[in-house]
Amino acid sequence: MAIPPFLAELRTFVGNHPLWLSAVAAVVVDDRQRVLLARRADDGRWASVGGILDPGEQPADGVVRECQEETGVVVVPELLASATVTPPISYPNGDVTQYLVLTFRCRAVGGEARVNDDESLEVGWFALDELPPMIDSEHDRLRHALECKGPAVFTLDGREHP
Repeated sequence: MAIPPFLAELRTFVGNHPLWLSAVAAVVVDDRQRVLLARRADDGRWASVGGILDPGEQPADGVVRECQEETGVVVVPELLASATVTPPISYPNGDVTQYLVLTFRCRAVGGEARVNDDESLEVGWFALDELPPMIDSEHDRLRHALECKGPAVFTLDGREHP
């Protein structure tokens, strides 16, 4: 899986040192109340659709772009559900990154769910009672997006708010 050109260029200056990056995640819901998930090519885990924001890109635009690029599904963001930070992530090449992840609840409005690039092995719609195995942070992301009525969920002093 290739990294964005801006990030590859930045890595020429900082090497493997930790980078702080902004990312978006989409919890996409269809008219049957199923959620769209993708099985990641890098680690084989099922996850919500998302990725790194391009420099200067608005987060809502980025979540629309990521869904279209990765799954072929056209979405409309409905709610910024949460702002969270990942633990530091070490990649096999030695790069270390930590992400600020903005999670949006999105409504599917078109397209067909399919593997649409090299970032996913599988893409599919799942009923909430038939989810594939996922890590805890993915379950948290789904919970935030599906239960949030506004304002967005955030962490303060180690506790979720509001």
